[in-house]
Amino acid sequence: MTCNMRSSTTHPLVLTAKICPTSSTVWRRNSNLSSKLLLVRAAVSTDFEYKTTLVKEVPVLSDLIMRRRTLTMPQVVETGNEDDEIRKAIGSNNEGRFGRFGGKYVPEILMASLNELQSQFNSILRDLEFQAELATALRDYVGRETPLYFAERLSNHYKNNKGEGPDIYLKREDLSHGGTHKINNAIAQAMIAKRMGRKRVVAATGAGQHGVATAAACAKLSLECTIFVGTKDMEKQPSNLLLMKLLGAQVKSVEGNFKDATSDAIRAWAGDMETSYYLPGTVVGPHPCPSMVREFQSVIGKETRRQAMEKWGGKPDVLLASVGTGSNALGLFHEFIEDKDVRLIGVEGAGLGLESGRHSATLARGDVGVFHGTMSYLLQDEEGQILEPYSIAVGLQYPGVGPELSFLKDTGLAEFHTATDREAIDACQLLCRLEGIIPSLEASHALAFLDKLCPTLPAATKVVVNCSGCGDKDVATLFNHKHHSM
Repeated sequence: MTCNMRSSTTHPLVLTAKICPTSSTVWRRNSNLSSKLLLVRAAVSTDFEYKTTLVKEVPVLSDLIMRRRTLTMPQVVETGNEDDEIRKAIGSNNEGRFGRFGGKYVPEILMASLNELQSQFNSILRDLEFQAELATALRDYVGRETPLYFAERLSNHYKNNKGEGPDIYLKREDLSHGGTHKINNAIAQAMIAKRMGRKRVVAATGAGQHGVATAAACAKLSLECTIFVGTKDMEKQPSNLLLMKLLGAQVKSVEGNFKDATSDAIRAWAGDMETSYYLPGTVVGPHPCPSMVREFQSVIGKETRRQAMEKWGGKPDVLLASVGTGSNALGLFHEFIEDKDVRLIGVEGAGLGLESGRHSATLARGDVGVFHGTMSYLLQDEEGQILEPYSIAVGLQYPGVGPELSFLKDTGLAEFHTATDREAIDACQLLCRLEGIIPSLEASHALAFLDKLCPTLPAATKVVVNCSGCGDKDVATLFNHKHHSM
């Protein structure tokens, strides 16, 4: 197998690499990691030489050559405490490394800004005044806490012929301001941008939910806002485009989809790092971006724990969430990673079927590589080139997944499954008709897995599904799909 590292053809600042084991590493690609603690050391160095040609908008950096750059590879360190130690390591991780995953694989020009951002992030975690302001914003602006809703008719639907089945609850993130969980992170990071003295926020969006949330947060805090959107996504989410503009954001189209929009957002930030702030909505990218998004989304799981105790005096037995890049899944999961008796299940988009090649199932079919500044599972070919993801849910269309979820897969601390477009549509329509709730197509992938999950569960098992977004944006897609399938 050949190890490849090259600059992305879509974005000259983005380093992509297909990672494979070499004789100088102790990582074995197919190692069984379910009971091993991965701790990253200042491991081995592999020399690579590559050239990054920067865009004309940043002429002073053009033709930047980066030679003998060190690519840090992980070492596997076995401990006797197995899963307990793994869980604690994730809970206390503040360096952006999750076993072999994570890191900062970026050109030097971005390192100073990322280090400054990391310093600010570490500071606000201890800043009681900032935390109080954020708590007020989450309560009075976002509308937290969101309900943990008992879906009685949906639960009855999945009961067996003995009248037994799980109790299904929905974490109603669709009731947050803007109709999605994305606002939890957007308002917090916009507050950081303001604190750092930045005047303009740049972001990328796929389904448009992060774009709307970011535009709303910027409007509230009097920040300029530029949202990059792929042309393919624009065609599917016209209502969210109008909302972003209504909220005062400048919307810029980018040929392609979300991954291409992300590349252009990074480019815009790199060209004006003194006054701009890059506001990611996903748990991917170079450290500290994934850790920041996960931290601000973890309010979902914290509320769920408290609400479960109030409702039935215990913890959930099963947590279920859709997985695109992983922000809503980690938002729910992270609080419970140290709880051995809580089952964590993520559901990816199988699109038209895994064998069709038209899917976004990164954890099911991906390989380890580096993209957009982090090491994680990616959809890529044998040469390390990124493959085009597909899902009827635009928010699931990204060729990678967050480093922490990649780690949870390798260690077996979470399990991951898939749902097809058809299964997600059926699940969406079922919830509409049984509960009068319209979930997003992204959240519908998690709901779809109930068909396979529920028959395997003991009676009265407490299942919490993260209803991460409202499906208003998907109505046209749902009806068009219904029309074409008739």
